[in-house]
Amino acid sequence: MKELNWICIGIILATVALPARSQPVSDEPSEPMEQVTTVSELTDIRPSDWAYQAVKSLVERYGILSGYPDRTFRGNRPLTRNEFAAAIANVIGRIEEQLIAGNSANTIAEDMQTIRRVVAAYGEALSQLRSRVDDLDNRTATVERQQFSTTTKLSGQVYYGVTNGTNDQATLLSRVRLNLLTSFQGNDVLVTQLQAGNDGRDAISKAHDARQNLLGTNGILADGGGLDAVGVPRELRVRKLYYSFRPAENLQVSVGSNLPPSDFIDRNQFANQSGQNFGSSFFANNPLIVQNEIDRFGGAGAAIAWNANRALVIRGLYAAADSATTGLFQDRYQASLEAEYTIPNQPITVRAQYTHADINGTQINAAGLSAEWAIQRRFGVFGIFGRLGIGSYEGFNSILQQDLDLNPKTWALGVSFQNFLIPGSKAGLAVGQPFISDRLGNKTQTNFEAFFGLLLNDRLNISPSVTVVSNPNNRASPTILEWSLRVLYEF
Repeated sequence: MKELNWICIGIILATVALPARSQPVSDEPSEPMEQVTTVSELTDIRPSDWAYQAVKSLVERYGILSGYPDRTFRGNRPLTRNEFAAAIANVIGRIEEQLIAGNSANTIAEDMQTIRRVVAAYGEALSQLRSRVDDLDNRTATVERQQFSTTTKLSGQVYYGVTNGTNDQATLLSRVRLNLLTSFQGNDVLVTQLQAGNDGRDAISKAHDARQNLLGTNGILADGGGLDAVGVPRELRVRKLYYSFRPAENLQVSVGSNLPPSDFIDRNQFANQSGQNFGSSFFANNPLIVQNEIDRFGGAGAAIAWNANRALVIRGLYAAADSATTGLFQDRYQASLEAEYTIPNQPITVRAQYTHADINGTQINAAGLSAEWAIQRRFGVFGIFGRLGIGSYEGFNSILQQDLDLNPKTWALGVSFQNFLIPGSKAGLAVGQPFISDRLGNKTQTNFEAFFGLLLNDRLNISPSVTVVSNPNNRASPTILEWSLRVLYEF
């Protein structure tokens, strides 16, 4: 009786589960159907097909199957609600005819018993399904009435951080981001991000500011700071504005007036979302490859990403921070290349990077290497990431008012645990040195962070963390110990 089950379930769906509403009318012209007396008349049905027995049963047992004029069954063709109802009504009608005529053959009795059993077993579940479908239809109608735009999706992020640390008092940081993602053709997107904050500071940023901010979150030379949300201006401003499209299936091009490099290169999956994992700006990106004064404010330019094959992606970008006043190819700008290779059948990704930049009169050349490894375990995901960089900073820096001749190095190493014991949880440890140079200061700054994050629901994430920075700005000074509690709400 297996070949008849789809008929029985179809009857239940038509009478119990499917809501009574009209279906879209097909644009295809209807074709006249012809009665089929034997399954051999259908040219596209073979005994090896999975539906062969069901089709054969319809013809031989009830004689109700119709074919197209070209003697095809077209089993993969979509079925309209009207056609479905007609077929079911035909089957029921034939069963009733045979019962009225006194035909009590075993096959007819078995079919009726099968229908009764399926109704008893699945009737309640299908009734619940009908209620869920009705509810989804109502919710969909509400969304369509209240949607922001037919082409634009609105999302946002509200970040609050309570923090305190060495030689400081408790402070509150806040940052709000609104994202408008507009698509005109389906495979393109116009990205607009608006941002505002409360210009808050933490203990680490205050230590950096006390001695000329070289390596803080908003550092002049590199980003080696504490919390990422430090110093966000109160004024609402456009942080991102660029348009991405695909001229070819394996090529993506982005152009815009506010294009942050970190959106396109050095995308470490374990440490680049400041509200959801590591809160320190230093652990989000290689400070020599992603130049702080370009990334914090964005720049006019373009970026490309070419998928050479399934394992290799080549990326390039150019962004100029002061294009409106000095032009596209004048100080301050950054040009970068990145080759990302994922080892086939392995969760290991390696990136080789190069950046050339001109920042405040200083010519910068840097090479970087990063790697990450996601290890799946039954109790969660264990991730390891590492980053290395080496560069040269040469020329008179107009902000520092001094001639630089530096060959800095940078490194960072971290581990991350996702869904460890508690679903929706994250935890991590990371350590690194943002700017190692014997010609800058008398010590080397070292950063350390440990955090735990818990996703309370689809929108709310709470994350306490501890951050330690020794020798801020590469100057011998007391170590800064800082704790923070971050709350991130996304919509």
